[in-house]
Amino acid sequence: MSTIIDVQNIQKTFGRVDALKEATFGVEKGETFGLLGPSGAGKTTLIQLLTNQLKPTAGKIEIWGQSIKELNKKSFRQSFGVLSDNSGLYTRLSVYDNLKLFCDLYGIPHKRIHEVLEIVQLGKEKNKIASKLSRGMKQRVLLARTILHKPTLLFLDEPTSALDPVNTSHVHEGLKELTKQGTTIFLTTHDMSEAETMCDRVAFLHEGSIQLLDTPMNLKHQFTNRSVSLTCTDGRVITHEYYEN
Repeated sequence: MSTIIDVQNIQKTFGRVDALKEATFGVEKGETFGLLGPSGAGKTTLIQLLTNQLKPTAGKIEIWGQSIKELNKKSFRQSFGVLSDNSGLYTRLSVYDNLKLFCDLYGIPHKRIHEVLEIVQLGKEKNKIASKLSRGMKQRVLLARTILHKPTLLFLDEPTSALDPVNTSHVHEGLKELTKQGTTIFLTTHDMSEAETMCDRVAFLHEGSIQLLDTPMNLKHQFTNRSVSLTCTDGRVITHEYYEN
């Protein structure tokens, strides 16, 4: 596998506050890489650095073997997509017209709209006005817009935050379909169950530092220790420890 994202000793300081402290990791081609951590851990700051919205205080970031500065070039912009909490829709336009506008900006055939709406399971909602959509449906439209140009790399900042289980499932299915097509996904989340469901590897970010990085299963085996205790009639206590497979 080839490394798509290479982060070396990245630091980001705001005034006297260290938002990130020497974070180092890599993301391989075709994998879904999760960044897990509580609010304020530095997840959004890191994804803004990876997408060149912020400049690092120190350290190095390379995407596709190129400096992060190269992302400003048109050829690179068309290779990645970003979904963040400030990715708004035009509320007076229909779902279809929202996507059509971005098709025209990217020079994409309008037939692509039907393809992405099927991926996020909104094909029947294309004529609905955006302001009339539920929050979960809006999030799925935003995901559809993010993948219109068939990016090979996706940055998703808490894509299912505050969504109900049904809409979360729709988003997950759409993302899994993309990974089958070879898309590399970097997502932030504060939900361990989402990381376990979606990610090939997970990094735990706490107070600006990466504390752990491994597959979800290995991390579960490392920290999940369950036991069953039996109290016998003679007062003896027998404890059996086991690990989930």
